[in-house]
Amino acid sequence: MSLFPLMTVNWGLSVHTGHPELVAAIAAEIAASGPIPFVRFMELALYHPQFGYYMRAPEQTSERIGWRGDFYTSSDVHPILGQALAKQAEHMDRLLGRPTPFTMVEMGPGKGLLARHFLSACRRDFRDLFERLRYVLIDRSPAMREVQHKNLAPWLDRPHLLTWADNLESVAPQTVTGLFLSNELIDSFPVNRIHVTANGVEELWVDSHNGQFVECLRPLSSDALADHVRRMHIDWPVGYRTEINLHALNWMRQVAQLLNRGFVLTIDYGHTAQDLYRSDRKGGTFLCYSRQSTNEEPFIRVGEQDMTAHVDFTSLARTGEECGLQTTGFTNQLSFLMGLGVEHMIAQLEQDSPAFKAAVHLLRPNGMGTTFKVLAQHKGIVNPDLDGLKYKPFFSSVLTEQSAA
Repeated sequence: MSLFPLMTVNWGLSVHTGHPELVAAIAAEIAASGPIPFVRFMELALYHPQFGYYMRAPEQTSERIGWRGDFYTSSDVHPILGQALAKQAEHMDRLLGRPTPFTMVEMGPGKGLLARHFLSACRRDFRDLFERLRYVLIDRSPAMREVQHKNLAPWLDRPHLLTWADNLESVAPQTVTGLFLSNELIDSFPVNRIHVTANGVEELWVDSHNGQFVECLRPLSSDALADHVRRMHIDWPVGYRTEINLHALNWMRQVAQLLNRGFVLTIDYGHTAQDLYRSDRKGGTFLCYSRQSTNEEPFIRVGEQDMTAHVDFTSLARTGEECGLQTTGFTNQLSFLMGLGVEHMIAQLEQDSPAFKAAVHLLRPNGMGTTFKVLAQHKGIVNPDLDGLKYKPFFSSVLTEQSAA
């Protein structure tokens, strides 16, 4: 039975569709305990241990990530991001005094393509770093780890180079000297979805009625969520809805605790708080991805489509600073790659070749080049000047501007 009166919101209702066992598991949880916050629904849809979108192996006739999948990442487009990151890591290595080992922790490594491109470039161009490198891949999905092993097969017989872990808890605190890297990880964390009514800010929950998942508005589900909303100091209009990613902030706290000396690079699509929570962005950024198309209907193809929301980089940076990290800089993917000499890498390609066109795709000002942002943070080193931050389209101070007015 519900603790509070339910207000049902009939947006995109549909009969339960998706992975049958997953749909049944979610419906059973609702039947047993009542409506669940949307963040819990998203957690189950993406990460249910047996049936979640990311946790089980894709069908043999399809793939989840890539040109023929539901979505693609920068590493599916061209190796140039991994090559540029190898150059940036070598610079970080020098700034840290060439530690042994230089530990690189990649969280949410997808198919392992970014790691493959990074390792290939590192072995070819930065042999000294490669000899001291320890590369840790964090992924809780057995299905994705299997794909990663296949793509990283050439390096599996090299002692101590590659290791896997299910989660960050497997890494001892204050033991990493090097780099924490994530590329398109945070956007897939489960989010709380909030909706502004005449009574204030309420939260989207999920109920089940007559074979349908339905949204309902209820009070905020946790003190942490209420505290975060209060700290934002934003006056949204009635009818405004958006997303709050508390999982991302908890993740940042973990990373800050594990890093001894070094850097954190977070690459993802998102905005500063000032931009993300503008009054005219009243529908939020939540999207589902299936077969290279998007929709806003989380109750169709449950467990068979990806769900994402844009990243609030202001909250990430602020949380990092509260936990001992310092903000090195903030830029977009185009400027980051330009700072690392991507134009020289592209100049070596034939202009009419597929490789050239793919590399340029990562730099398009109206596409991946500016949609994707790069947040760099550091710890245990004084005022590092990173090559990837040479060209910044905006001042890093925008991260501290909370107002969405």
